[in-house]
Amino acid sequence: MNLRTARASDETAILALTERLADFPLPPGRTHREIAVADHPIIRAQLADPREDVLCVVAEESGEVIGVIFANTRLDYFTGAPAAYIEVLAVAEQGAGRGAARRLMEAVETWAGGRGLHRVELSVFAANARARGFYEHLGYQPEFVRYVRDV
Repeated sequence: MNLRTARASDETAILALTERLADFPLPPGRTHREIAVADHPIIRAQLADPREDVLCVVAEESGEVIGVIFANTRLDYFTGAPAAYIEVLAVAEQGAGRGAARRLMEAVETWAGGRGLHRVELSVFAANARARGFYEHLGYQPEFVRYVRDV
């Protein structure tokens, strides 16, 4: 398995991987499609015109993209300090359980540390037990819970 910076030619493969972002019991009012495509505009923008404050890395095996991580830099709401924020982590089903996600997370942490960022943040749906377990296994801790109600 090889990690490398994503290229414009990876767009189709990366966008296909975002289907995995909704591979859990969806909360009421959310659809598979809206979750899968929500990050497409920022991914396309990065591939078309890469920015220094964004990281988009793919994991590939035998020339096939099997995973992607997309992180940008956001200001912490409470402190105003810049932090790495993971927008997308997706691994193809055939790549699951083989270390791709862990290696992609390590790439973000290395990137963040190299930029002087002292925090990596992400959001995950409460019902996504697989993802929550993975992040907690890596030492990430839940910080707050967002409540919603449709009216």
